[in-house]
Amino acid sequence: MARKAGRIMTRKAPEIIEVTSQQFDDILERAASNTLRDEDTELMRSIFESYAGFFQIVGNKNTTIARLRKMMFGATSETSKNVLGDAEDASNPPASDTSDNTPADSDSDQDKDSSESPPGHGRHGADDYPGADQVEVKHPEHAVGDVCPDCGQGTLYEKSPSVLVRFIGQAPLHATVYRMQKLRCHLCGKLFTAPVPAGIGDEKYDHTVASMIGLLKYGSGLPFNRLQRLQGNCKIPLAASTQWDIVHGAAPLITPAYEELIRQAGQGDVIYNDDTTVKILELMGERAKKTPPPDDEHDPKRTGLFTSGVVATLAGARIALFFSGRQHAGENLSDVLKHRDAELEAPIQMCDGLARNLPKELETILANCLAHGRRNFVELYDRFPDECGHVIKAFKVIFRNDKVAREEAMSAEARLAYHQAHSAQTMDDLQVWLQRQFDDKLVEPNSALGEAITYLLKRWEPFSLFLRKAGAPLDNNTCERALKKAILHRKNSMFYKTRNGARVGDMYMSLIYTCELNGANAFDYLNQLQLNAADATKNPERWMPWNYRESVSATSDAA
Repeated sequence: MARKAGRIMTRKAPEIIEVTSQQFDDILERAASNTLRDEDTELMRSIFESYAGFFQIVGNKNTTIARLRKMMFGATSETSKNVLGDAEDASNPPASDTSDNTPADSDSDQDKDSSESPPGHGRHGADDYPGADQVEVKHPEHAVGDVCPDCGQGTLYEKSPSVLVRFIGQAPLHATVYRMQKLRCHLCGKLFTAPVPAGIGDEKYDHTVASMIGLLKYGSGLPFNRLQRLQGNCKIPLAASTQWDIVHGAAPLITPAYEELIRQAGQGDVIYNDDTTVKILELMGERAKKTPPPDDEHDPKRTGLFTSGVVATLAGARIALFFSGRQHAGENLSDVLKHRDAELEAPIQMCDGLARNLPKELETILANCLAHGRRNFVELYDRFPDECGHVIKAFKVIFRNDKVAREEAMSAEARLAYHQAHSAQTMDDLQVWLQRQFDDKLVEPNSALGEAITYLLKRWEPFSLFLRKAGAPLDNNTCERALKKAILHRKNSMFYKTRNGARVGDMYMSLIYTCELNGANAFDYLNQLQLNAADATKNPERWMPWNYRESVSATSDAA
């Protein structure tokens, strides 16, 4: 995240104010005639504050042109092609070249080549819509085995069907109004009411409502009030407060699966973790003073608030967990690892170089993110093109070798042997080159370039773990992508009101993103957890995103 690029990134970026020359001339005229309006005064104050903030940022020794551009205009891609102008990288960028402000799994139209699909065809085939209603349409006049009506001699047989996909638009949450007829006897006054249709139930809100609201809110970042407006535009109103009541009411039904995810994540082979900021009003400012944290929470003097992302890989499955509150990523990881079976060896932990990402009193095999180490040199490339270019090109070899291992679907052991054969020499040469910059006094240790080199050398062992340990990843992009969920929610909904609201959000977000990581239907999964809450509470291990359909089938067969 931007905050990790250096101390300067923690400063608030100057506000960009759009002012035309005509507007400024008008203000000056009013100033000359003493007819300034209140908005003129505010505009001038904002201009001067932005001007002062800009020069404060520029005056910091760690501010580079690239970093200033990133703060003011957003991050751009960090591929070697964009940094070095290397045309060779155009079709083969490094695996970890993902900026913090650009989603690593971006699905924008600009990223798609329209030539991939033949003219007249969509991006997806019919088999890509397993969640759609499937309707089999029989031929109205002919059937398998009939005599051909054309030649009169051949026999008709089955072929692959012709496929038509039709979309319809409707409100995210649909409603049906049942008006049961009432009849009254005009003589005795007895009332006769039509019965509710079979299968409707007594609840006003179906279980699917909680699933859809949770998916929209915590999976897609759609705030309650925005969904309220959308439903209102469709003339099916649903208040924001009611939406919260619905998802909160369903939370106990999905809690057992969430707790089982935490337990299974503790058994993971590789665990990624990181932090991003969050706002929880109950823990901020005057509200926090009125509602102090319970005794079992950590130091109440803490002011920082974080959403930690923890992603664990286990037996081919991937588990994503989110924890929002005062604890750092390392503390939340410690809580997860407390569930780890004692006979298991320590897991590989991938994170960046911040000490707060490390779990206290629990052992892990530490690997640090090469993408973070590389990023420091990308940001300094404008000032030190030769030195930074040397480091970036070395990393390019490493990431390209890792891409080859992925494309060939190598096992963890085969990948380790491949890196030892093709990446070890590059890493050894890079380490020697980095150390020589200090030994030969070619670089001042306290300079921006010196700090970037120190960051690598100080953490060389965890940076190079992939050369010694099978399965050790190169970067923390897996967790960075997971945290995009929390960042999307933060950008749209701004904050959680209470700790309980944050807990519910973490739960839905964890279940939804774990479904995405394992190719499961998150909407169906949330539905099934509610429908089978009793069994999910008793046997939560049977109701994980990667195996719950087997349990659904078994339940249906038993019925």
